[in-house]
Amino acid sequence: MGRLDERVAIVTGGSRGIGAAVARLFAAEGAAVVVADVLDDEGERLTAELGAPARYAHLDVSSEDGWQTVVRETESSLGPVSVLVNNAGIVEWGSVEEQSPEAFRRVIDVNLQGPWLGMRTTAPSLRRAGGGVIVNISSIAGMTGYAGIASYVASKWGVRGLTKAAALDLAPDIRVCSVHPGVVRTAMTADFDDSFTAAQPLPRFGEPEEVARMVLFVVADATFSTGVEFVLDGGVTVGPPAAPGAAQ
Repeated sequence: MGRLDERVAIVTGGSRGIGAAVARLFAAEGAAVVVADVLDDEGERLTAELGAPARYAHLDVSSEDGWQTVVRETESSLGPVSVLVNNAGIVEWGSVEEQSPEAFRRVIDVNLQGPWLGMRTTAPSLRRAGGGVIVNISSIAGMTGYAGIASYVASKWGVRGLTKAAALDLAPDIRVCSVHPGVVRTAMTADFDDSFTAAQPLPRFGEPEEVARMVLFVVADATFSTGVEFVLDGGVTVGPPAAPGAAQ
């Protein structure tokens, strides 16, 4: 018996990185997984690897019509949605002064409007399933500020707040929580070197599989939690490291 037997899950940004790790783990635990993404070739390869009943769905998360199509087709082929993982996200580098309005809006459309549309569109399906769980992938950039990625920080703080509002709006049928990874080894961090993690209490990159296990915990085990943050960041948000020679 898997921990997600008879569950139907949509995972956005599911073709690679954290999303793919979540899709693999969910499938291994018995869920019927819909991998939703704009990376069609990678998504099709992943669902072929996972086998039936996994399916790939092309989805631009900023499109309301796209969401409606995916939810409708999921219900038709697999049944009502019981888990939604809003993982799709992008980053555009640039400070408040440097970034163009178009670039700022693009990040907000994908990273913040995308999860809102996902929750709005899937909520009726989640209720038809008898209740369910939404996990919004935010970031530690949704808990503190970072220079040079103003739009990303704004979007991830927005996801954190949206999660809390949705948890109240959708209770008691639907739990909504946010997961906040630190620096994880994905395509988004491919150009980062070890200096990005050297000052962390756990001085290494996180792995997508570690985030996936946290998402599974939120869905399957954290049954008395809603509207809250689950952080996995190597300890970076705890505080600055001890100075050399400081008393232990």
